[in-house]
Amino acid sequence: MSKRKASILIVDDEDEILRALQRSLSAHGYEVFTANNGEKALATIEQQTLHLMLLDLGLPGMSGLEVCKRVRAQSNLPIIVISVKNKERDKVLALDLGADDYVSKPFGIDEVLARIRVALRHASHRSVQI
Repeated sequence: MSKRKASILIVDDEDEILRALQRSLSAHGYEVFTANNGEKALATIEQQTLHLMLLDLGLPGMSGLEVCKRVRAQSNLPIIVISVKNKERDKVLALDLGADDYVSKPFGIDEVLARIRVALRHASHRSVQI
């Protein structure tokens, strides 16, 4: 990824979480885009060059699972789910639909940052097609 930090899309309908993640990721040098629903997320993916997406499952309208499925059908973009849904079946379903990782809410920002670094490191070993 050279010296330029990655571009990350945060998709969450909870403004407080969206702003907190945006502040933290920006402070760590990431270029951050945000969307509060699935439709905006897909539009942003079409318009921007992204390296990773943080995705909430409980979105209004199009669910996070549907967003995950659609993105995975056309792209290798790394997807980290961040969700209040913490049952094993929810995690397994998201991972089976194409998520690369899963973090349950509430979460610590240091854990999220570490998982982002891991996902980006893994992605650097494969070509990301968007």
